[in-house]
Amino acid sequence: MKVLVPVKRVIDYNVKVRVKADETGVELANVKMSMNPFDEISIEEAIRLKEAGTVEEVVAVSIGVQQCQETIRTALAMGADRGIHVLHDGDLEPLVVAKILKVLADKEGPSIIIVGKQAIDDDSNQTGQMLAALLGWGQATFVSKIDIDGENIKATREVDGGLETLTVKIPAVLTTDLRLNEPRYASLPNIMKAKKKPIEQVTPEDLGVDPSNRLQVLKVSEPPTREAGVKVSDVGELVDKLRNTAKVI
Repeated sequence: MKVLVPVKRVIDYNVKVRVKADETGVELANVKMSMNPFDEISIEEAIRLKEAGTVEEVVAVSIGVQQCQETIRTALAMGADRGIHVLHDGDLEPLVVAKILKVLADKEGPSIIIVGKQAIDDDSNQTGQMLAALLGWGQATFVSKIDIDGENIKATREVDGGLETLTVKIPAVLTTDLRLNEPRYASLPNIMKAKKKPIEQVTPEDLGVDPSNRLQVLKVSEPPTREAGVKVSDVGELVDKLRNTAKVI
């Protein structure tokens, strides 16, 4: 069984995001980048399935600029077997990413694709669902526990009312939630070994996918500064503030 895991290069979650002066996007120059945290969880789960003997090969895929190979190397150091880098300069919409992953899935023939439920830069939460639709595979989203039994995957997922358990047939697309696992740190020996693991590089055009976006970002701006709170002396003044100032009642 083979598992395909997309990994995205994003601004590190510890870094405060800054908007460019011309408001065309967020500032990426001289900013620390790292693997999307939800994708770290996806890689960790795939590696655990391999360590359990359920999976034979873990393939990490990243789509983007040349520096995305660093993200793939991180996945290889964690335990993935090989990487695929789809080289493209510029932003890509979730649908374009899903189309690229669909072509790679047809080529690689994985039994399971494990996708982070969302990327912390755009928070779209769309790629996994779109990919499942394009492939015609079953899907389980926001997964917090995975059990594989033969040709079936028993997935526990988090919903508003608590936990829901689904059974999907392989092949399937899974999207990971925070509580699925805690990703490991790559050891120094594994980091050195990762340098020798193969990374195949292709372009969207090589895969027959048009990378053009259908949506255009017109402007990116900082959220308004939150005003300081005020103290009230009694309930009457509180109600007055809520009614006449905040206008919420």
